Amino acid sequence: MATLPVFLNVYAEQQATLARPVHAAPAPLPVPNPTKSFWIDTPGANPLAKEGSLGPLTADADIAIIGSGISGVSAAYHLSRLLAEAGDANKPLKIVVLEARDFCSGATGRNGGHLTAAAFEDFTAHSALFGTDDAKRAIALEQRTVSQIVNLVKQSGNEGALDLVPGGRVNLLFTEPEVVQARIDLEAAKAAGIDVSHVDFLTKEQVEKEYGASYPAFRTPGYNIWPLKLVTHLYNLGKTIGENSSTSSLHLHTNTPVTDIAAISDATSSRRWNLTTPRGPIAASHILHATNAYASHLLPHLRGPSGIVPTRGQIIATRAAVPEQTLTRSAFTGNEGFEYWFPRPLEPGQTNPLVILGGGREATKPTFELYVTDDSTVNPAVGDALRKFLPVVFPGKYEEGKEPEMEWSGIMGFTKTGDPFVGPIIDPSDPTSTAYAGQYISAGFTGHGMPRTFSCAEAVAQMMVADIQGKEWSVPEWLPRHHLTMNRLDE
Repeated sequence: MATLPVFLNVYAEQQATLARPVHAAPAPLPVPNPTKSFWIDTPGANPLAKEGSLGPLTADADIAIIGSGISGVSAAYHLSRLLAEAGDANKPLKIVVLEARDFCSGATGRNGGHLTAAAFEDFTAHSALFGTDDAKRAIALEQRTVSQIVNLVKQSGNEGALDLVPGGRVNLLFTEPEVVQARIDLEAAKAAGIDVSHVDFLTKEQVEKEYGASYPAFRTPGYNIWPLKLVTHLYNLGKTIGENSSTSSLHLHTNTPVTDIAAISDATSSRRWNLTTPRGPIAASHILHATNAYASHLLPHLRGPSGIVPTRGQIIATRAAVPEQTLTRSAFTGNEGFEYWFPRPLEPGQTNPLVILGGGREATKPTFELYVTDDSTVNPAVGDALRKFLPVVFPGKYEEGKEPEMEWSGIMGFTKTGDPFVGPIIDPSDPTSTAYAGQYISAGFTGHGMPRTFSCAEAVAQMMVADIQGKEWSVPEWLPRHHLTMNRLDE
């Protein structure tokens, strides 16, 4: 068996690097000239790319959402839905989404396209850190999110338009420590009452027969999707819900970066905050930071390992050397989650699938691309690892030395626990201060946003609506308590 072109069992080393105290500067704004992504730059894929970048600016809003990725747009959708359910057409709220570059041009438009919930993974680690109940909630959050998204897509009949594919996912276990830990996590989850009946452990021989790779694995249900098209669908749904109910209006301004936020001191103003953009100021009562890796640009206390660390990921789109029937439609992950890949649905006239493969950051250890904010370039060492990876894992199914059809990078937002910040903005140096009143965040998904962002955005949308209506917000049972900003002050 050929040697894998990536370092193995280095997740713990990455986490140690991530937690190491450093003097980090706040994140910059996204660079203006990112690499071209398959999801974004395929012709016709991004009809909202330049939406609201010209013409009049929405200068006054009840709610300003900074960021047009899956977090920001999911929040806009949930806000529109919650306001419509409340049914107060006499007080329609104005919601504006602001994006520094083109629509959905950050991590969501650059990721791997997986939509698969954890079944038991990391259960013992989460239990040790946060207790069994919250470890169970972490699983529940992901399973709920995937179920909600899949149901939403199916109800609208858009499975084909959004490339929703139910191929499941195979988690290859390259080393014995990975096998042992997977078994431990599975048994711990089962003992805690989690249903793991949908998990299949596969022997090396079974994997070789079914998929052509000579490693043990476990298989779980899962999906793949075109992330940008999903976000576009959510935006249009939210806008339509608001218009039909007359309870909200949704506006989008791309290429409109927010460079500063300041309190409005004018006592006659009904708004709390002034957002500075190159196109002019925007006054808003409530703000949601859905900026993920770039959160510390406007919230400096979130810089460094106690906050959100920008981390560059890299992906290639490469053509398989065999047809779909031989390759299967399954998605895969391996090497403690560092690598992840799946075959795209065939386009007319194609026989061999295009495979989207991400990972390779281990090639840069000990830095792991942490604190890298430039997605206008790719790392040659990472690219070399990605090019060599699939031909070694699946002998004969990928051509050695073949150049990918596309290669791009994107900036993820990592936290040292791997979990997002969800809730009101709280300055840990002065937790009782009202200096950030009306500002919220949902960010820091650590490269694992697709099965979590939609529900986290719902939770923060509930908080904002409760704030606006002067009501008390109740924590949903499915939301891990350690995600909440008020429970993250000691980090």
